[in-house]
Amino acid sequence: MKTRVVGWLAAGEKRDLSGGHRKLFNIIACLLSVFQVWSVVWGKLNPINQMAIHLAFIIGLTFLFYRYSKVGKKASSHMPSYLDYLCALLALGAGVYFTIHADRIAQRIPIMDPLTNADVFFGLVFVLLSIEAARRTIGVPIVMIVVVGLSYALWGHHFSGLLGHREFAPITILDDLAFSLNGLWGSPVSVAASFVFMFLLFGAFLQKAGAGEFFFRLSTAIAGTSKGGAAKVAVLTSALFGSISGSPTANVVTTGAFTIPVSKKVGYKPSFAAAIEAAASTGGSILPPIMGSSAFLMAAVTNVSYGSIVIAAMIPGILYYVSLLSMVHFEALRLDLPHAAKQDIPKISDVLKQGWYYFIPLIVLVLLLLQGYSASRTGFYGIVSIVIVSWFRKRTRMGWKEIFEAMVVGAKSSIPVTTACAAAGLVIAGIMSTGLGGKLTSIVLGLTDGMLFPTLLLVMLICIVLGMGMPVAAAYILTAMLAAPALIELGVPTVAAHLFIVYFSIFSAITPPVAVAAFAAAGISGSNPNRVGLEAVRLGLVGFIVPFMFVVEPSLLMNGSPIQIVMAFLTATIGVITLAGGAIGWLLMVANYLERILLIASGVLMLYPGTLTDTIGIALLLAVILHQKWDMGTGHLSQLRLFKGGGGS
Repeated sequence: MKTRVVGWLAAGEKRDLSGGHRKLFNIIACLLSVFQVWSVVWGKLNPINQMAIHLAFIIGLTFLFYRYSKVGKKASSHMPSYLDYLCALLALGAGVYFTIHADRIAQRIPIMDPLTNADVFFGLVFVLLSIEAARRTIGVPIVMIVVVGLSYALWGHHFSGLLGHREFAPITILDDLAFSLNGLWGSPVSVAASFVFMFLLFGAFLQKAGAGEFFFRLSTAIAGTSKGGAAKVAVLTSALFGSISGSPTANVVTTGAFTIPVSKKVGYKPSFAAAIEAAASTGGSILPPIMGSSAFLMAAVTNVSYGSIVIAAMIPGILYYVSLLSMVHFEALRLDLPHAAKQDIPKISDVLKQGWYYFIPLIVLVLLLLQGYSASRTGFYGIVSIVIVSWFRKRTRMGWKEIFEAMVVGAKSSIPVTTACAAAGLVIAGIMSTGLGGKLTSIVLGLTDGMLFPTLLLVMLICIVLGMGMPVAAAYILTAMLAAPALIELGVPTVAAHLFIVYFSIFSAITPPVAVAAFAAAGISGSNPNRVGLEAVRLGLVGFIVPFMFVVEPSLLMNGSPIQIVMAFLTATIGVITLAGGAIGWLLMVANYLERILLIASGVLMLYPGTLTDTIGIALLLAVILHQKWDMGTGHLSQLRLFKGGGGS
């Protein structure tokens, strides 16, 4: 009994399907991709109709592809059971029912048009199977949030004061969950079933067309000859793929499989090599122009144009990767790692000559988005351009077999995103029906006494906790509903408030104790997951500091005069490099504890745009540089420096 309980509490495990099970799964997955492409490009379906079909497919695929739990290692447990097939059929049946009755459901007035017995049955099927699908794919944390939300909706009327609300009948709650645009058919599933799916499909096609090898070779050509070049290659490759895929964990598993072993081979510690990959893969979701679909999510939630969001996110995204590359470089200098042999590094011109055309789909995406095309349609045109450019070279040409495989991979990668979004939709239904969102804003502002910095800290914690183990799309939408109003209430601009939430929803992927991206990287490197998580937080330190800076100083979001923006960018760039030196413990030479403190203080001061802070920051940096130059000239303090804490690992 205890084993069964523990098994349910854990997330399920992906099955290694074979035989007829695998063929059936692949056919259903391909049909889902075909339907999605048709629905967003040519179809004119009722939104509930489109979302119901999408969710039904996803739930069905979940029960076929994910095991009940990780308990039990029998070969038979790796194949779907009769119960799994029954749940998949029930989900597909609910999808058919909602498709047939989509117009009635969309037009009905809840009080005047009560739910039928069939409505109740299929509504419960969608709700319960969505919760179980989320548990199998994401784990218990998201289910606990759903249970707490539903419990509050059912019994919150027993609370007095601010947390109390009027009593709701169970049938009324089910109505909100499964038959309104606040629950399963709200914005989370809507975005998952439209542009998020299309961009996951875009990433699958790009990978199948051979772009992965090209971007890796290009990164190697750019950074491979410098000290610690292997880790810098990992940073650049993961940045490119992380921006497209939007899934830190998936990106770690994909690119980390070859970047982590190479980084270990050149001399980086296993935990450091894994942390580099985790931090770089996670940061892809804040790197314009695609931002792992974060930009599209923000545009959908805030009604701010995609172009405005990408421009605002440009400087913070660049600063993050400048900092990460600087930390990798300083660590290589500290360890005195060797340069790679030049004959092993391809020439940039040769790499571009062989695969320059892989940039065409990315250019197509950006140009169409800036011209105002919808994200879903843009994703489709991007996929078409990938198929076309794949024919530029014989060995990368995509035929029907490769297209089929890419469609299966795209559908498979969308499973955890959609199940998490469905669970988030159930939580949002409870928030909307009980008025909890407005109450939480009052509670947050009450706890922080309406002061901006404490409010930012509290919102950061909320984002990290709610984002643990969840895909970026679901984590952002859920936390935006809860936390954004409190920031906007204090006068924070809409883009800054939502970008702040995006950052911390994303960086929950490397924040212990859950740190899903760090755990995935640790598994590849063979190191301690918590150690990797702490290392990743240190490497991604700028990602935890910059959001506070751009909230209080808009010039970092390209909001200000050209001179202000340029100066803010230049000083912030120097600041993140200085901060990296302090975090690693190296600038011109190994830094002692006092110098590291001064470097970190200097970096933080220069990150905050302003004449006074920049002046003090530069003065502290110059003081450390002069002191290290003096020590390098005398040469008698090297052992004392090593004893006093130089070195970051």
